[in-house]
Amino acid sequence: MSRFKKLSHTVWDCKYHVVWCPKYRFRVIEGQARSYVRDVLSELCRRHKVEILEGNVQPDHIHMVLSIPPSYSVSKVMGFLKGKSAIQIFRKFKRLRKKYYGQHYWSSGYCVSTVGLDEKTILNY
Repeated sequence: MSRFKKLSHTVWDCKYHVVWCPKYRFRVIEGQARSYVRDVLSELCRRHKVEILEGNVQPDHIHMVLSIPPSYSVSKVMGFLKGKSAIQIFRKFKRLRKKYYGQHYWSSGYCVSTVGLDEKTILNY
């Protein structure tokens, strides 16, 4: 099986390592919130046909290796992942509304790196 995926006029293999954290790097992704965040992100990726190759939810940040179709930009994917997940997290965990002002759960930025020849190193990370 080829590592490349196909669309009607495109053959592609676009993998990205992304890392982002909650605002102020608070350690709030613990216990029940950890599994909920994982499930929400999985569902959002499934809906938008973004494949999660690896994922790791830590108390104060998230690592994911994503296979993103070339029809989406990384910033668009991160925008809907962070935006939609924040809404769902605030609905489920009302106590977090006191900690975060104005429904801003995630910090404004993220780190992204393309995955190339050192994919195995990143996946082991």
